[in-house]
Amino acid sequence: MIYQRACDIVTDEVFLELDGFLPDSQLFLKLEGMNPAGSVKLKSALGMVEDAERKGRLLPGGRIVESSSGSLGIALAVIAAARRYHFTCVTDPNISPQSLVLIRSLGAEVVQVTRRDHNGGFLGTRIAHIHGMLDADPALVWLNQYANPANAEAHARRTATSILKNIGEVDVLLVGAGTTGTLMGCTRHFRAFSPRTRIIAVDTTGSVTFGGPPAPRYIPGLGTSRRPELCRPDRVDDIVLVDEPDAVRMCRRLAREHGLPAGGSTGSVLAALEAIADQIPAGSRVVAVSPDMGDRYVQTIYDDMWVAETLGTDVLDGSRTHPVAV
Repeated sequence: MIYQRACDIVTDEVFLELDGFLPDSQLFLKLEGMNPAGSVKLKSALGMVEDAERKGRLLPGGRIVESSSGSLGIALAVIAAARRYHFTCVTDPNISPQSLVLIRSLGAEVVQVTRRDHNGGFLGTRIAHIHGMLDADPALVWLNQYANPANAEAHARRTATSILKNIGEVDVLLVGAGTTGTLMGCTRHFRAFSPRTRIIAVDTTGSVTFGGPPAPRYIPGLGTSRRPELCRPDRVDDIVLVDEPDAVRMCRRLAREHGLPAGGSTGSVLAALEAIADQIPAGSRVVAVSPDMGDRYVQTIYDDMWVAETLGTDVLDGSRTHPVAV
């Protein structure tokens, strides 16, 4: 298939069956990193940009601003370059070095806040900075991934539809919660077309999205320091919180045992699944959404020094990367 723009290449039908992960059930990992933006966020970004275009908010040559810890920033930078928009990404110190370089190389402007908000994260600070930018320049278009219905709609229309089309009957669905756009879009579609599916939201310890106590977090992707307006906790069946060290251990295990270097959110989702495996009836068909791949985490999750300094040396037990003498 030939495309005219890189941002239009949305790969939505790639699944990996992980044999042996669940002893008596099938597990399908929906791989969302196989597109030019490298993550599930390309669908969110396209949905919000196209919605703004249809409504006349975003005109040719327009200027976009958005808050992101990495993946959505890359996706919007890809779209802005292809569609000739100016994009400013407001981010924070938790962004991976690779993501930061990539956003800038795509021609976007990057503003990095450094002050933590009252819940110990950076999201409140990033959004406050955006409000200041909008006050100074009303022509800026803030897509607001945390409250924009087009974010969730993109995943109801694409992500959830693809799962049911390719897998058929789904007993359990696990989706990580960041902005909750993917999660809320999937719940909307599944409640309408597969109401018996048990939907599990996966969040990170220290996130306040589902009412947990705030704490500093270091891995971008899941979790927030303020509840996104899109979030409707009553629409999911269960919520599982995962400690960041467990997410790192799972990422490294997935790379060693399955040859799949995945991002931190995938590690969290699979660690959550492992924690509740005894609650899943034998013979179930389980789908877990993998938002991105591990290439942007080589200097964090897959770097022994970063893991030891950030999360502690015990996280490395059994998962060190051993250099080979030549």
